[in-house]
Amino acid sequence: MSGLAGCFGDYRRGIREISRVCFMIIPMSNSSETTVDHIEDIDVIEEMENSFLEYALSVIHSRALPDAKDGLKPVQRRILFQMKQMGLTPDKGHVKSSRVVGEVMGKLHPHGDAAIYDALVHLAQPFNLRVPLVDGHGNFGSPDDGPAAARYTEARLAQASLYLVEGLDEDTVDFVPNYDNQFQQPAVLPAAFPNLLVNGVNGIAVGVATNIPPHNVGETIAGAIHLLDHPDASLEDLMRFCPGPDLPGGGVIVGTAGIREAYETGRGVFVTRARATIEQVTARKRGIVVTELPYMVGPEKVAEKLKDAVSSGKIKGVSGWQDLSDRKNGLRLVIEVKTGFHPEAVLASLYKHTPLQESFGINTVALVDGEVKTLGLRAALQVFVDHRIEVTRRRSEFRLRKKRERLHLVDGLLIAVLNLDEVIEVIRSSDDSAAARARLISVFDLSEPQAEYILELKLRRLTKFSRLELEAEADELRAAIAELEAILASTEKLHGVVRRELQDTATALSSPRRTLLLEEDGTAVAAAEDDLAPAVGVTLTSEVPLEVTDEPCRIVWSATGEAARIDASVSFERPAGIPIAGSCETRTRGVFGVVTSSGFVVRLDTLTLPPAKTVADGEDMTWSFEGAPPLAAAANLEEGETVVGILSLDEDEIVGIITESGVIKRMRPDYPSTQNRFPIINLDDTDQVVFAGAAGDDAQFVLVSTDAQLLRTPASAVRPQGRNAGGVAGMSLRPNTKVLAGAILPELEVASTVVATVATVMDAMPGANQSSVKLTPLDRYPIKGRGGQGVRAQRFLKGEYALGKAFVGQDPVVALGDRSESVALPPLDERRDASGSALKSQIVVFG
Repeated sequence: MSGLAGCFGDYRRGIREISRVCFMIIPMSNSSETTVDHIEDIDVIEEMENSFLEYALSVIHSRALPDAKDGLKPVQRRILFQMKQMGLTPDKGHVKSSRVVGEVMGKLHPHGDAAIYDALVHLAQPFNLRVPLVDGHGNFGSPDDGPAAARYTEARLAQASLYLVEGLDEDTVDFVPNYDNQFQQPAVLPAAFPNLLVNGVNGIAVGVATNIPPHNVGETIAGAIHLLDHPDASLEDLMRFCPGPDLPGGGVIVGTAGIREAYETGRGVFVTRARATIEQVTARKRGIVVTELPYMVGPEKVAEKLKDAVSSGKIKGVSGWQDLSDRKNGLRLVIEVKTGFHPEAVLASLYKHTPLQESFGINTVALVDGEVKTLGLRAALQVFVDHRIEVTRRRSEFRLRKKRERLHLVDGLLIAVLNLDEVIEVIRSSDDSAAARARLISVFDLSEPQAEYILELKLRRLTKFSRLELEAEADELRAAIAELEAILASTEKLHGVVRRELQDTATALSSPRRTLLLEEDGTAVAAAEDDLAPAVGVTLTSEVPLEVTDEPCRIVWSATGEAARIDASVSFERPAGIPIAGSCETRTRGVFGVVTSSGFVVRLDTLTLPPAKTVADGEDMTWSFEGAPPLAAAANLEEGETVVGILSLDEDEIVGIITESGVIKRMRPDYPSTQNRFPIINLDDTDQVVFAGAAGDDAQFVLVSTDAQLLRTPASAVRPQGRNAGGVAGMSLRPNTKVLAGAILPELEVASTVVATVATVMDAMPGANQSSVKLTPLDRYPIKGRGGQGVRAQRFLKGEYALGKAFVGQDPVVALGDRSESVALPPLDERRDASGSALKSQIVVFG
C-alpha cells in the first residue's frame, strides 16, 4: 500500500488542502446547546487519503487496467466468461446483445449497462482489435460512428475467444467470488495466446494509464516460443520474431527507434501513416489514393481535417477529394492534385496537417499478480509464458487426478465383475444401502467410493462384454496417467506441451502482417521467416518542392504505348533496346496534344505524365519507360481509337498529317483554347490517320503502302490549311491497297533515317504470316511529286503478296516480338527494291 500511495503524492497534497478548507467552512455549534450521545473524532485528512487510495485501487484492479496474463480488463473477462457460460459458441446462433449485457451485469459486473455494452462492442470491432473476440451481427460502429443500441445488435463468441477460455473447467486458473458471493468468476482466463500484445488495450485509471498497440498473433506467439526455448533471449532476438505493432487497419509505421525504446522500457512513441499511392485518377489529373488509414482514424475525420486545412491555406495543390470506399473494394479515399503541383509534395503536406499521419504513444502498463507494472516486450512475453506453463501444469494435475479417480473406480468394477454372484448376494442380504456399502468394503477390500459406485451401477453393465471394455479402459487410463506423470515430472516435457499448443494456436489464428514497418531511410523491416512484401506507393526520402517549376521538357511515346516526360536535366539520347514511336518538346507547366486515328487531338497537361525513371550511369543519367502509364489511357480515347502521334501544340509549329487513303495535309496551328478534344482533319468515313507530326517547310512526307510502294515528297509542295480542311492527294494507291506507315522528317534527319518493311505470305495463320524483312536507308529512295505511286521499296519473293508492317525512323531500328523480346534484324541493304531477309521471329512493333 505504501508503494502505491507514493504514486499519488500530488493527490495527497490536494486532499490535505481540500480538508483544511472543509474545516474552515464547517459551522461551529454551541456545545452547551447540543446533545450528542456519541462523538468519534477522526482525522479528516487521513480519512480522505484512505478513501481515495481505496477508490484508486478499485479503479486500477477492477476496471481500468488489464491483467498481463490474459490481456483483459475485468469487464472484458466477465463478458467472455459469461458468454461461455451461456453457450454462445461460434457454432451456435447469435443472441441479442442486451441479453448478454443483462447476464453480465446481473451476475458479475455491478456497473451500468452502457459500460458493459461499450466493452462488448470493443471486443467485436475488427478495426479496433487485431483478432476480434466477439462475433457481432449488426451495426457495431466504425472509426467515425458509434454502434447501434444493444437491443438492435446480436453477438456470440468469436473463434479466437475459445482459445482464451479453453480449460476453465479443468482447474487451470483460480476462481473468485462475484460482487455478492453468489457466483464464481475466473480471476484470469487461461489465454492460449498473448492477448495483451495481440489486441492491445488502452485505459485510464487513477494516477496510471495504459496504451498498448495491437500486434500480429503469429509473430507474438513465435516470440513467446523463442523465449520459452531460450530464457536468456535478448530483446534483439525477440524483435526478429516480433519487429513491431501490426495495426488492424494496416498502414505504415515510419521509424522503429520509438518501437525499440518501448519494447525495452515499456514507453515509446512511433509514427503511423496512411498507405497512399499516386495514380492517374482521371484522364488528365493525377491524384493521391489512400487505401489504408492510421489506427482508429476514419475517412470522415480525414475529410473534415482536409477541408479545414485547404480552406485555411495550410495545404495547397488539392483540387478536390472524394470517398469511394465500399464493402467490395474496401477503403479508397481519392485526393485530386492541381496541375502544376508535385503529388509527392502534396502528400507530405497532407501527412503534416491531417490525420493521415498520427503518433502513437506506447505505455505498456498492466497488472502482474495484482501489482501495477510497466512492461517491455520481453517482460510481457515472459509473464504470458509463465502463465501458460502454470496453466498447463495445473491442467495436467487436474487431468491426472481425474484419471486416477476413474482408474480407482474401474478397478473396483473389475473386482465386482469377477465376483458378480458374491456381490449380488452381499447386496441382497443387507438391510439397507449403508449396510451393503459396509459389507462390500469389508468382504472385497474396496474403498468407500468404489463401493458406492458399485451400488449405483446398473446390472446391465456387469456383463462379459463390459469386463473387456473395463480392462481396455483401465489400460488406457494407466497409459494416460504415466504420460501425465512424466509431463509433471519433467520441465522439458512440460515446456514441450506448451510449445506444441502455442504452435497449434498460431496455425489456427495466424494471418499475414497488415502494417508495413519502415526504417527512417525507407527500407522495410521484416520479421524472421516472414517476407513483408507490401510496398508503399510513395516514400519521401528528400524534400520535394510543392509546385513544379516551369522548364523545358520532352514528351516521349514508346512503340509499345507508354509515355513519359524527360526533364531538361536528362539527356534525350535513346537507351539501347527501347522502341520510340514519337516525341515532342514542351514545358512542364505546358500542354501537349495526342493525335488519334480518327483525326482528333486530345489536349493533355504535361504533368499528366510522370517523369521517366532515371538511373545514374556514371556522371550521366539514362532513362526508361518503367512504370510509365499507357498514353491511350491518359488521353481517355474513345472505343476503336488509337494514338498515331503527339504534338507540342506550339502556335508556331505547322502540323503534318498522313491518312490511310494516301491523303496528306499541313495544318495551320489554330488550336481552340477552350476545347480539350478537337478535330484537325476532315476524314472520309472509311479513312483514318496513320501518322501526325511537325511539318516545317524543310520537312519531307514519307508514305509506305501495303503493296510495297514508297513515296517521298517535299512538305513545301503542300499548302497549309485550316483545321476543318480535308487535305490533298499525297499518294496514288492501287485498288485494295492502303498506306501502312508514314513519317514526316526534317531534311537534316533524312540521312540517318531507315525504312523497315516486312513482307507477308498468303494462306498462313494470323500472327505467323511474316516472311522476310528488309532495312534500307531512306536517302536511297528518290524524291517524287505528290499524287504519284512512288517507287518500289521491297521485291516480293514467291508466295509473298503484301507488306504486313512498315516503319520509317532513326537508325538503329529496334524490333520487338509478342513477348517484348528483341528480334534480330538484318544489316542495311543499300538496294531500294531488293528482296528481304528471312525472319526467324514475328515482329510486333518497330521503334
